Amino acid sequence: MLRAFASGFALVLASPAWAEEVPVWRAVDASTGQIRDVGGLEQLALDFPDSGTVRLRMLQPLLEAEEVEKVMQTLEWLYDRGYVFSDVAQKQIPKLLEGVDPGRIAERLRAEAEVMEASEVVFTTLPFAGLTETVVRDAKTNALILTSPSEGSVWIVRPPDIEEGIGEEGNSGLSGMAFDAGRGHYWVSAEKLRPSYSNPGPYAGLASVCLALDDTCPAAAKVFHRDAKSMNDLHAAEDGSIYSSDSIGGGIYRLAPSDSSLEQFIPSGTFRSPQGLATNADDTKLYVSDYRYGIAVIDLETREVSRLASDIPVILDGVDGLWRYGNELIAVQNGTSPMRISAFKLSKDGMRVIGYRILEQAHSEWTEPLSGSIDGDALIYIGNGQWDRYFEGELKPGMEALPTEIRRLPIARSAG
Repeated sequence: MLRAFASGFALVLASPAWAEEVPVWRAVDASTGQIRDVGGLEQLALDFPDSGTVRLRMLQPLLEAEEVEKVMQTLEWLYDRGYVFSDVAQKQIPKLLEGVDPGRIAERLRAEAEVMEASEVVFTTLPFAGLTETVVRDAKTNALILTSPSEGSVWIVRPPDIEEGIGEEGNSGLSGMAFDAGRGHYWVSAEKLRPSYSNPGPYAGLASVCLALDDTCPAAAKVFHRDAKSMNDLHAAEDGSIYSSDSIGGGIYRLAPSDSSLEQFIPSGTFRSPQGLATNADDTKLYVSDYRYGIAVIDLETREVSRLASDIPVILDGVDGLWRYGNELIAVQNGTSPMRISAFKLSKDGMRVIGYRILEQAHSEWTEPLSGSIDGDALIYIGNGQWDRYFEGELKPGMEALPTEIRRLPIARSAG
C-alpha cells in the first residue's frame, strides 16, 4: 500500500501563487509519470504546486533519501488540504519514520475523513444499464440521458422507466455528452466510432444522439480525428463550439459551429489525462482538469495554456467532472482521499482560486462519484461508479453489474 502515500514535497521553495501573474502550464505526458529522482520530483512539485498526486509520488524517494524533515513537511502539506491516508498507510508511516516523535507524526495524519452527505438519489437504473459514466437532463423533455461505456449504449430515463432508444450500434466506449444548440441534437463522445469507409481506423470521435428522429435531427452524424486516442468529456460553449478531451492522447479537440470535422485545438502531450471541461462566463477561457496535475486555463483566442493558481491551500488534481457555476468551478474529485465534490471560487480574472467549499465528501453510499451535469442550482451525477468491476469494457470474472444511482446535489450558496 506504499503507493497510497508515495510522495510529496512541501513547497517551502515555491513562489507564492500571487507572485506569478500567469503561471505557465508545463506539458506532461507518460514520461512525466516516470520521474523518480528527488530533484526531478521537487521541480515537478514547483511546476504543479496544487497537485496532491505529485506530493504522494514524492514521499517514497524522500524516505529513501532519509530526508525526514521534508517528509514531515509533505505530511503537513497534505494535512492542511484535508488529505486522509488509508488505515494501512497510517500504520506504516510511523514505522518508516523511526526516531521521529510519534506525536509529531500524529499531528500530520488525519485519523478519518469528515463525512458530508447532501445529495439524494433521484433515480436508480436496473443492472442491465451496465457501467454508466455521465448523466444529463434534457431541458425540453425533462428526461435523463446516460452514457454506458460497457454497453455502447445511450439510455433515456423517463422515471419510473428506463429504455434504450438512441445511439448507433457499433460505437464503443461512450463517455461524455453535450447538447449542440445550433445543430439541435446531442453529441456523445466515443473511444471508437463504428468503422466506415470514411473512418476505417476506427477512430475516436463524436456521434449524434437524438431523442426523436425527425427532419431537424440527423441520424448517425459522426465526426472524428485521426490523431485522437479516446474522446472523453464534452463541453458545449456559448458560441456553439463543442470541446472534447482526449484522456489518453492528452490533447483537446474542437468542433466549431460551422464545421463538419473535428480540429485538434490543443496538441497531444499537453496534458497527461485531461478530463472535465468548462468555459468562463464570456467564453474567453476553457478550464481543463488534468487528473494528475491540476487545472489548466486555455486562452481561446491565443490557445496559450496556463495553470490555474490558488491563493489558498487546496488540492486541484484528482478532478473527473468539471463545470462552472457562477464564479465557481464545481469539481468531482474522485482521485483524492477522501473523494469529494468541491466548489472553487475564482478571482475576477478567472486565473486564481480565492475560495473553497466542500459540497459533499466521503458519502457512505458512494463507491466512486463520476460525471454528470449542472441542472439548475444542482449537480446531477453518477454516485456509485463501477469502473472497479470492469476491465476494458467487460465485467471482470465473478463480478456482476449493479444498479446505478443518479444523485442530485444542491450547489447554490446558502443565504447565510
